[in-house]
Amino acid sequence: MTAAPIGQASPDLAGLRAFVTGFGDLLASTDDEAAILATGSALLERLVARDDWLPDAYAVPDPARYQQYLLHCDSRARFSVVSFVWAPGQATPIHDHRVWGLVGVLRGAERVESFRRQDGALVDIGAPEILAAGRVDRVSPRIGDIHRVANAHDDRVSISIHVYGANIGAVERATFDAAGRPKPFVSGYANAALPNIWTESRAA
Repeated sequence: MTAAPIGQASPDLAGLRAFVTGFGDLLASTDDEAAILATGSALLERLVARDDWLPDAYAVPDPARYQQYLLHCDSRARFSVVSFVWAPGQATPIHDHRVWGLVGVLRGAERVESFRRQDGALVDIGAPEILAAGRVDRVSPRIGDIHRVANAHDDRVSISIHVYGANIGAVERATFDAAGRPKPFVSGYANAALPNIWTESRAA
């Protein structure tokens, strides 16, 4: 698809606008986490079912590390929407989130290893899971919040769309070493320009 300049919307963003509006309506209707994760998963599944809307500027990998591009942050920071872009072989450290989150794979596939803390150490929760394009995963401190994510492919880029119950780039979280020792971090975002998904002036 033809790349749109950073900050400029394109007709392909109608699905993202509908997703953001729908998620805002969901959070206005309930604060029950289970309901948010269930209904939000369905909304995100609909968004990642099509891979024709993410602007090229928010799908650019970096050879040094995975990229985290802000697509939208709610005006009250109730939720944020982020594209994660993984070059071949890239992975996160083991980390937590401190808020609920949804991860929908848009392109490629991801390998997810889940953990829990027990007596100060990290314990694996089951076997690693491969999330193919179209799949949605859920995290929260209530249901399980610690994982490591990697590009499941060693020969292509993978991209996932994440939704979190906060402005995730400003949340203090933690990575964990092999012994389970936490190290605080704040992720920030890879993009400095503000994404604009709302203008429809070109269509007008």
